[in-house]
Amino acid sequence: MLIPQVPGAGEHGTGGAPGKIIAVHLNYPSRVAQRGRTPEQPGYFLKPATSLAVSGAPVERPAGCELLAFEGEIALVIGRLTRRVTPEEGWAAVSHVTAANDLGVYDLRHADKGSNLRSKGGDGFTPLGPVFLPAEGLDPAGLRLRTWVNGELVQDDTTADLLFPFGRLVADLSQLITLEPGDVILTGTPAGSSVVSPGDVVEVEVDAPDAPGAPTTGRLVTPITGGAVPLAAWGAGPRVDDLQRAEAWGSAEAAGLVPAAAPADAPADAPAAFTLTPELIARINSVGTATLSSQLRKRGLNNVSIDGLRSTRPEARLVGRARTLRYIPNREDLFESHGGGYNAQKRAFDGLGPGDVLVMEARGERGTGTVGDILALRAQVRGAAGLVTDGGVRDLVAVSALDIPTYHAGGHPAVLGRRHVPWDVDVTVACGGTSVQPGDVIVGDADGLLVIPPHLVEEVVTAGIEQEREETFIAAMVAAGEGVDGLYPMNAAWRARYLEARDA
Repeated sequence: MLIPQVPGAGEHGTGGAPGKIIAVHLNYPSRVAQRGRTPEQPGYFLKPATSLAVSGAPVERPAGCELLAFEGEIALVIGRLTRRVTPEEGWAAVSHVTAANDLGVYDLRHADKGSNLRSKGGDGFTPLGPVFLPAEGLDPAGLRLRTWVNGELVQDDTTADLLFPFGRLVADLSQLITLEPGDVILTGTPAGSSVVSPGDVVEVEVDAPDAPGAPTTGRLVTPITGGAVPLAAWGAGPRVDDLQRAEAWGSAEAAGLVPAAAPADAPADAPAAFTLTPELIARINSVGTATLSSQLRKRGLNNVSIDGLRSTRPEARLVGRARTLRYIPNREDLFESHGGGYNAQKRAFDGLGPGDVLVMEARGERGTGTVGDILALRAQVRGAAGLVTDGGVRDLVAVSALDIPTYHAGGHPAVLGRRHVPWDVDVTVACGGTSVQPGDVIVGDADGLLVIPPHLVEEVVTAGIEQEREETFIAAMVAAGEGVDGLYPMNAAWRARYLEARDA
């Protein structure tokens, strides 16, 4: 890994690795609003010098991790020995500014106890550059920070209204710590930080658009690659939950954990975000899956059934929001990098919440298990509503004894590596011949499983309730001896009699 030559660092101050990299937690109002907490004073953490990287150097997302997040930042370089200065004097101690990317793996935050050492201290996790702008003549409140992911602008903010201006950061740190030439201070990130994946490219630029010549650092380029060596069992492995997903992605909405809120400029009568309330669940449960299926067909949706599966609890009704897990065909090298440790399968089950239905894409492959008794029990303890897989189930007798219904293609004693690699979570998957997206409503009983797009649930259920009222009336008339001609379906005369009986 190439280390950027930080001005003033090194044994003779001619450039090299800094002695200290100090990062600020929260500083931009936009990020504070996103996080929902406002610090009274600045907070910091340290990053090792080995985390530095130059522009263009790839950064590896550790194998088995899913939540590598970028944070575009402005880096300050200390230009002289600094101890116990005032905020008014702090900016004068800065020799250069440049672009930085404070990368971090949220999968490892649980192991850090607040230090951020493993989650943010990995090799290459602090790219700097490419140009270091002399601080002299720059207005510290007149800098602009922008970040792009795959060419799309995702962060755009200025230093005009920071919670803790640069001079104050230098002064605060210098109360207890001697700042030395070449030391680097990362000054926080604005809103827009999010998760990146192998194949993505992150670019960060700092400029002073109103300064003479509009000086710029140029774009700091960081390609993201996927690690092939899993974390060993003698150290903390990846672990994520919904809180970490929400913080890594920037919000619960961005992470797909809750429906996106209506935009701020939406009209006052805009429909509210979809929520599967207890009242709505009760209404769904009052309608048979066959009725819901017919209402979906009337709306042009014929391919919304998950076919070919059986339930461990055919007498139990299943209603919940979809969470998803995708298995890919086994390939030995991919299973070695993704099959062990805290893999996607374990993360998916650990991330389930009340009312969730985990839908697993197993390509209809019945020649191995996709879930066993321990993970099914974990889903039940987490409050999940059900499990759905178009693959096999291990420990089928034990799984069938649980309260949670599991829809499956059959039992099989083998483990994942025979046919599958657990690959990713909460993506669109194919299961039982249909597509399922996170947040879809899953409804199942002895007749089968349906996938209902959230925006259609209310409409389909309301129409389904009316359809079943009609069919109850028709059944009563047939039981009373009426013929079905003109009654099923109802002609105008029978419909008039039905409406009269309904409204009586």
